[in-house]
Amino acid sequence: MGKGRGRIARQLVIVGALIALSGCASNPTTPGDPFEGVNRDFDAINMHLDTHILAPVSDGYVENVPDGMRQSVTNFFENLGTPNDVVNSLLQGKVGDALSGTGRFVVNSTLGIAGLFDPATSMGMEALDEDFGQTLGVWGADEGAYLVIPLRGPNFVRDIWALPVAYFTNPLTYLDLGLVSVPLTVLDAVDSRARLATAIKISNEALDPYVFRREGYRQRRVDLIYDGNPPDEELDGLDDAASDAVSKPVK
Repeated sequence: MGKGRGRIARQLVIVGALIALSGCASNPTTPGDPFEGVNRDFDAINMHLDTHILAPVSDGYVENVPDGMRQSVTNFFENLGTPNDVVNSLLQGKVGDALSGTGRFVVNSTLGIAGLFDPATSMGMEALDEDFGQTLGVWGADEGAYLVIPLRGPNFVRDIWALPVAYFTNPLTYLDLGLVSVPLTVLDAVDSRARLATAIKISNEALDPYVFRREGYRQRRVDLIYDGNPPDEELDGLDDAASDAVSKPVK
């Protein structure tokens, strides 16, 4: 079993364990979050690890790696995710997006030198942002219970199924990279954390960071499923829930 395959397997095992542990929870107080006690514990663990490990490493990454090089790293990993975007665009009936995404992947993988550069955007082939959780949402599947996954963060039961689909549509899955996969995985995590620095800072300064992250994730997923134009009925209750975690000013 390759490193990447093992990582996905471990994440799915963690999800299964979380659901099993959560079955012991009682007296849920928040609709859509019946396992809030366990979720808060895992959220606290994730934030502790972020504060003491990921944040310092990503800060050093930003301070010492030039902007252009960091952008190339981001381009590389986003290009690897393009086949996943294409597959899910097709599953959602967005044939035009799927064709554009296919062209984008071919152009950036060749002219863009394995995705390090992004000539496709200037050619009118914009980046997509699709996953199997969104596809299930488009098909009418409910989000299910909210879950905080250790070392990963916010998720819904519906969105968990995006993990194996993303894995099997990633070109690196089919390459035997050996130990090279380890630094690639670390670099992907550090680059992602650097891009999320502002959002994490804002959430940490909310009155209730856990609720802020949960409702922010929920609103983001609704927005993605409806391509930025959700119907009013989908927005009912989201603003009220988010108001429980009004953010303090960022310092």
